[in-house]
Amino acid sequence: MSMMSSPATSPIKAIAFDAYATLFDVYCMEALAEEYFPGQGTDLTVQWRLKQIEYTRVRSMSGQFKTFWEVTRDALVYAARRLDIAMSDTQRQHLMNQYACLRPFPENLATLDALKAMGFPLAILSNGTHSMLDIAIKYNDMNHLFSHILSADSVQKFKTSPEVYQLAVDAFKVPKNEILFVSANAWDACAATWFGLTTFWVNRNNQPEEVLDIAPTANGRQLSDVLAYVGGLQG
Repeated sequence: MSMMSSPATSPIKAIAFDAYATLFDVYCMEALAEEYFPGQGTDLTVQWRLKQIEYTRVRSMSGQFKTFWEVTRDALVYAARRLDIAMSDTQRQHLMNQYACLRPFPENLATLDALKAMGFPLAILSNGTHSMLDIAIKYNDMNHLFSHILSADSVQKFKTSPEVYQLAVDAFKVPKNEILFVSANAWDACAATWFGLTTFWVNRNNQPEEVLDIAPTANGRQLSDVLAYVGGLQG
């Protein structure tokens, strides 16, 4: 069940979703990584994700933009070096190819269908490139769900830059607080709250709240909890 951290002041008119770790399971890479590097698949996957996010922040703060695909590849190279893994070019390419075809969490498709049936226009708002997002959407038969696919490529910066969140406002053409932004990354939900969006944090792993003097508007344990939240606002 979702829990509100602070009241929303306006009805929700549109919903935008983070892609990686929210719609698509970035840790499903672990099985292939473990197949290639027995006993190190988990560590490689975790280190890859941590370095990927770190590199987006470093590049945004330094004005040194590379695409999310390139950042993801660079983070994989680093993770292998950090763990002293001898990764071949073929293995690296296979891992990158699988990253392009991540699977959604089990409840996600039904949740998205239900929200669309409720009349909400839906969007993806992601660091991912348009190409990465298009492949993932087609691979998972999500083509019918989204009105907008919004990529940080458009502004040459990554989250948590305000320009990325502004893409949702420009696309939906409604006030910030009438857009619900859903993310499983607490830092992302907090930054979007600072920006002025209404936010929902999907706290899948029961993590503590960030100590940032801000909290997402609401939170739950899986994407389907968003249904109860928006249903409560409508009711």
